[in-house]
Amino acid sequence: MRPKTYLVLNTELKSETGDTLLLRYFANLSKEAGYLEGESYALDQIGAKYRNYSKFKESADLHKEALALAEQANNIELRVRCLNMLGVVYRRADAIKTALDYNQQSLELAETVENPSHHIKRSINVSLNSIGNLYQSLEQYDLAIVQFTRALKLEEELGNKLGLAINHQNIGECLELKGDLEGALENYRKSLAFNEDINSTYGRIICKNSLAQIYLKQDMPYAALVLLEPLHEQSKTIGDFFVTSTIFINTGWAHTELGNFDKAEEFIEEGLEMARTHNMPSSVLYAYQKRSEFEEARGNFKDAYEYYKRADEYNKQISSATNFRYMNDVIVKYEADKKSNQISVLAKENEIVRLRLRKNQTTLLVSALIVGLISSILYILYRQYQSKNEKRVLTLEQNMLRSQMNPHFLFNSLNSIKLYIINNEQKNAVHYLNKFSKLIRRILEASSLKEITLAEELETVELYMNIENIRFSNEINFAIHVDDKLNPDTIKIPSLALQPFLENSLWHGLSPKEGEKMIDLNIKKKNDGHVTIEIVDNGVGRGAAQANKENRVLKRKSVGIRITKERFANFSKDYQNSFDVDIVDLFDNNGNPTGTKVILDIPTI
Repeated sequence: MRPKTYLVLNTELKSETGDTLLLRYFANLSKEAGYLEGESYALDQIGAKYRNYSKFKESADLHKEALALAEQANNIELRVRCLNMLGVVYRRADAIKTALDYNQQSLELAETVENPSHHIKRSINVSLNSIGNLYQSLEQYDLAIVQFTRALKLEEELGNKLGLAINHQNIGECLELKGDLEGALENYRKSLAFNEDINSTYGRIICKNSLAQIYLKQDMPYAALVLLEPLHEQSKTIGDFFVTSTIFINTGWAHTELGNFDKAEEFIEEGLEMARTHNMPSSVLYAYQKRSEFEEARGNFKDAYEYYKRADEYNKQISSATNFRYMNDVIVKYEADKKSNQISVLAKENEIVRLRLRKNQTTLLVSALIVGLISSILYILYRQYQSKNEKRVLTLEQNMLRSQMNPHFLFNSLNSIKLYIINNEQKNAVHYLNKFSKLIRRILEASSLKEITLAEELETVELYMNIENIRFSNEINFAIHVDDKLNPDTIKIPSLALQPFLENSLWHGLSPKEGEKMIDLNIKKKNDGHVTIEIVDNGVGRGAAQANKENRVLKRKSVGIRITKERFANFSKDYQNSFDVDIVDLFDNNGNPTGTKVILDIPTI
């Protein structure tokens, strides 16, 4: 027959793809007969089998050999398939940079086909799924869900239940990482239903392990063990030690929660040994994290700290700065190339230039050179800003206790700016990057000073609010009112003292509020020895904010205000008068909460 298409080859041989001995025999026969497509198909299928047994090096070598044969045969379907499979192998081995290279090549090649076959469409979905996994690695979960959802719709059109199961599983993982455990459960159960429908043992094991992990996060260890215990032997039969190690580690986690420390240690150690033996860094990291929690639960805090340090070291190895910078660059390029509206805008701009310059060929050439020069300058500036921001973030990590600036704010600000870059909104990106760089510079300068002038503090606060307002879609009306009797340049205040109170107003008062959102910063002269600073918001009030905090799945303890009060106490020792901090709940005539007022009395003499 010597079929050339993947569909015919797979139809004839799909039932035999589990038999690597037969596939190897078929590959050798094809080689003797000079049948390149047959040899490529067989080697690719054997490589996939090796991958599922966590033999990543052998798998990658086979896929590369299959790719070379597909290129020699000039068969796009097989080339696309091999490139995607190489991406999957390297992603499973945590080699994110290499994985992205192969998946990107596969997607670009598949999209060049004018009338794509069923297999090409499936390969496009695999590539989209891989890009979604990349966003997930970057902790851009919403963007990842967009990619998985797009692939989900395409899989529905193709009627591919396996693809539907995989994408529901991936969406569930993103929702779980976001803290939406109910949404994650819903998608895991949908994935399990599809796997049951196609009778996929492999898929069932993955889904049940994911469901058990949710139950553990919901403090239901007994329910988790009901799912996990039957998987111990089942998972060993499929040979995927990435999945098996996670199942054993989760079983250890469940026994830790139940106080069965001997069993917990046994299962965690067995999962850790699998991860080490098969060179799976992310699984080793997960095992160390759970071993640290286990030692803490047992009261062995020294051992818990040692395992915590090992986990941190592995995390640094996996999330290397080089890989993340590379991924960001590729994603920006990919998203920019995919946005047709950006191409349309550039076409309109070129049309305006042509009209203004009377379509003079010489002038067009000059204009093209100018556009190229500007683009080069913007690119250089972007790279410089990126490099500077990385150095600033590292410096901030070393000076965090002195600057009192929340690391979540820094990370979210960089993410917001990064989203502008991803969306190719260069003006917004440069605008807010300028503001962010000024704020970081002020933080670094202020962190080395015990006190600064009120004028400098207000400038820093205004920069901070401008940056935070990005994430609120500029819905916050922020205003500073200074009494005419006061000279802010002569009044001293502890550096970076107002930011924790503004952060509290933003995230506890205004974040859950619907409608108009406002913060007023009022500075008044109280008497000859004191200045009063009022921070007034029209948020939901402390009662509702506390209720919202208790309802959150993931809670974070804030110590910023307590530390700021201690700093004010140390600051006031140098003055004759003391300081005072008061928080007042605001209500309307009907007793409904209308916001919160923070009153700071600062000594000036």
